[in-house]
Amino acid sequence: MKAAELREKSDAELVELEGQLRDELFRLRMKHFTGQLQSVSELKQRRKDVARIKTILAERANAEA
Repeated sequence: MKAAELREKSDAELVELEGQLRDELFRLRMKHFTGQLQSVSELKQRRKDVARIKTILAERANAEA
């Protein structure tokens, strides 16, 4: 997911997407611990996606203040 794509979304959509990604990240961690995860790089990618969303939300919050 690219930052440009995320910037086009509203705050509500970003918050919802962050929740979905956190749930997916939890499931991926469980798969990793049980040895069922094929690609460990998915964990890294989901963490980065969540960080991008949080960064964009913080930028918008600071711009309003």
